[in-house]
Amino acid sequence: MPYFSVITPVYNRVDEVRDLLESLSKQTSKNFEVIIVEDGSTIPCKTVADDYSGKLDLKYFHKSNEGRSIARNYGIEHSCGEYLVFFDSDCIIPPQYFETLETELRNNYADCFGGPDAAHSSFSDVQKAINFSMTSFLTTGGIRGGKIKLDKFVPRSFNMGYSRKVWETVGGFREMFSEDIDMSTRIRNAGFKIRLFRDAFVYHKRRVDFSKFCRQTYVFGMSRITLKLLYPDSLKIVHCLPAAFVLGSLAMILLAIFWTPWAIIPLVAYFIAIFFAATVSNRSLKIGSLAIPASIIQLGAYGTGFLKAWVVKILLRRGRNIDEEIKIRKGK
Repeated sequence: MPYFSVITPVYNRVDEVRDLLESLSKQTSKNFEVIIVEDGSTIPCKTVADDYSGKLDLKYFHKSNEGRSIARNYGIEHSCGEYLVFFDSDCIIPPQYFETLETELRNNYADCFGGPDAAHSSFSDVQKAINFSMTSFLTTGGIRGGKIKLDKFVPRSFNMGYSRKVWETVGGFREMFSEDIDMSTRIRNAGFKIRLFRDAFVYHKRRVDFSKFCRQTYVFGMSRITLKLLYPDSLKIVHCLPAAFVLGSLAMILLAIFWTPWAIIPLVAYFIAIFFAATVSNRSLKIGSLAIPASIIQLGAYGTGFLKAWVVKILLRRGRNIDEEIKIRKGK
């Protein structure tokens, strides 16, 4: 009986699943099963799964498209491990991952854990720039498991695990944006211990171009307001920083146009700091340059989505009634 059950929902990600399974086949510790749940893909990855059925303890399921959270829950129901581990299909897992995880749990057990993400050497320069913007302290990335933390750590579903006892107590994921933050909050509220395993990292490909990255972070910003409706105390100052960036940047640009060009200096200095930090951490001037638009998108799109949702859902109370929104998100 494997101790870990790896559960990954998939939707039209054949090449990514191949990379994920290849990395799992090279683990130094083999005490895990892999469950791939194809969520109604039009381009299924069954052939890839079959290729690795002899290298991994692998289960493949194909179901109708209902969303990634429901797909994860489906995988849980067909798992047998004592500990449930969740990866996104666009992750590559370092060979020592499960060996590290076993050591961490043996030395200081946790009911729930999460780990950081990093950029693999094979990633494109754009992917590495996006990774910097999502993990750097300069862009609020410290809330995702960085060395400098801006807020209480919240595991994310690209690299997250919890015990079967947690599942039996709290239940599975709910189909919503930022479902991993919702899940982590419910786990913490139920009294379970959550830890950051900093050495249990994964390589996360994320979005491959700025356009897709912009759409993703915009949705993240809007979903933060939905989380506030669910958990009124969950909204912290750090979550408002991207919105402050948007408003502050607009104010500096307008002042530079209508008052003095010197008003733009703080914004320019901030971009220079991002450039040097990204250049040093990646040892590349090109990635340092790309990190500037990546960071603008990460903060700007998130902040814009946040502000729009705040105005529409909270100030104007348009769309769904707030009480109805909460009931829908809670699955009632």
